[in-house]
Amino acid sequence: MNNYMRLEIPAKSTNEAFARMAVGAFVSQTDPTIEELSDIKTAVSEGVTNAIIHGYENMSGVVSIVCRIDEDMLEIVITDFGVGIENIEKAREPLYTSKPDEERSGMGFTVMETFMDDLLVESKLSEGTKITMRKRLKSR
Repeated sequence: MNNYMRLEIPAKSTNEAFARMAVGAFVSQTDPTIEELSDIKTAVSEGVTNAIIHGYENMSGVVSIVCRIDEDMLEIVITDFGVGIENIEKAREPLYTSKPDEERSGMGFTVMETFMDDLLVESKLSEGTKITMRKRLKSR
């Protein structure tokens, strides 16, 4: 059986740092490189921030984070139960943002894709979005 952790947090921007640190602490058991740990924490920050800002659009809600480690493979699933994404392909384009008036860079998915080996985005309008990220950790 693989090792896992499950975390649910209120969709508040103050919880983004906690989610980042919790995932970092969980991943630390694999003795990752500093670069791997930094990449993972950055990707989690982007995923959680997207869920809070875009998933709930100033409404209350919950963000779920599930991490699994199976040998050298890390999987992180971040789920919100908010508004969903109308056009996933468009949302994944670099520099695209649905909130230009809030000075968003539109790089969230690009950052996640850059720092992880695999990124899957699933979404249904009015039901929410699930982001699955995978990264193969170097053997130590």
